[in-house]
Amino acid sequence: MKKIKLLFMLTALLAAVSTACAQNPRKEEKTPPAAQTSSSCAPVETKTANAPEQKPAFPGQTRACGVKSETAFEVTVLAKGLDRPWAVEPLPDGRFLITEKSGQMRIVTAKGEVSEPLGGLLPVGQGGTTEASGQGGLPPISARGQGGLLDVALSPNFEKDRTIFWSFSEQREGGSGTSVARGVLSADGKKLEQVRVIFRALPTYNNGLHFGSRLAFGPDGKLYVTFGDRFDKATMRPLAQSLGSHNGKVIRINPDGTVPDDNPFVKQQGALAEIWTLGHRNIQSATFDDQGRLWTVEHGARGGDELNLIEKGKNYGWAIISYGEEYSGEPIPGNITAKEGLEQPVYYWDPVIAPSGMEFYTGSAFPGWRGNIFIGGLVSEKLVRLVIKDNRVVGEEHLLTERGQRIRDVRQGPDGALYIVTDQSNGELWKITPKR
Repeated sequence: MKKIKLLFMLTALLAAVSTACAQNPRKEEKTPPAAQTSSSCAPVETKTANAPEQKPAFPGQTRACGVKSETAFEVTVLAKGLDRPWAVEPLPDGRFLITEKSGQMRIVTAKGEVSEPLGGLLPVGQGGTTEASGQGGLPPISARGQGGLLDVALSPNFEKDRTIFWSFSEQREGGSGTSVARGVLSADGKKLEQVRVIFRALPTYNNGLHFGSRLAFGPDGKLYVTFGDRFDKATMRPLAQSLGSHNGKVIRINPDGTVPDDNPFVKQQGALAEIWTLGHRNIQSATFDDQGRLWTVEHGARGGDELNLIEKGKNYGWAIISYGEEYSGEPIPGNITAKEGLEQPVYYWDPVIAPSGMEFYTGSAFPGWRGNIFIGGLVSEKLVRLVIKDNRVVGEEHLLTERGQRIRDVRQGPDGALYIVTDQSNGELWKITPKR
């Protein structure tokens, strides 16, 4: 009888404890409500969120499980002395095209030898502008604020046509705007020939902020270009939702600058036919994955950097919906994070990482990283690695934090190594390889 009574008391006690646990779940001391994940794993980010009252739309949308690379790697500094490099593009022969924000494009050899600026894009005069020399007459570059010579990409047929494409903030009457040019790299690799502008984002505006931009060729052979909203809250920001402006958009054009017939808004009255998606803030990261899908990461509001999977004709919400807050600390007007008909980000960061440059890894040098996304962090001074499964982020790792440098771009080379440029006046080119 005593044993039965004791068993009954233990059962009642266990039931009471279980009820109490259900009513009072364990709290993570360093994790604000918006950052809690669906599992018991610890996120790599533990800083207080800028907007802790906001909740993700689904589990794992922010502060995914922290993961650690099992593959050891080493970093080799290939070159120094670059002037605020903005992009690195590996060439098939093992060399690299580098853009410098102040207006120079250079070639760096595999041994780290840095060329003189390529002819056809030479700095001149004062006032932060450059202009082209030689055939093509490229208009002046406005190297002001976030503007300058920006991204560079190879033609899908580069080994045959030696054509390259680049984006830049173009100085125009009344202000500036993001433009895209193309040219042919001469046989001796010393100049750009047949230079011409193939696209100009509108409207022109007089500030030095939120130009974008990344260039990415899709498996369809089309050129996808990203554009920022030009920042100003009253005049420019609303245009991210307007189909009559290129602000806050991803566009899709043919390599000659013409518009493909199957773009989503080609037949819509009042819409710019180049537009592929809308509702973005300031995209400086874009890459295609091994399934031919376009991923972007954009500078969001304070606490609202976003990873998005880009789909034809979709609206990604800015500035109707957004995570985070204004950089002033004030709420974003409307202060909502979701609305029917507007796309949710696959992932967001609060606090921000200040993203720039992005690569979906497909190489053989790091089998354990295959299928991962790498993103450069500016203010966060890190390389962010994301593990993707079923279109969701299931793991996040922060690499190279001990180096304390702003990472502007990351690209995979033909050898499977990762190549990085750092955003500083004495910028560097790094090579990441498996540790020997």
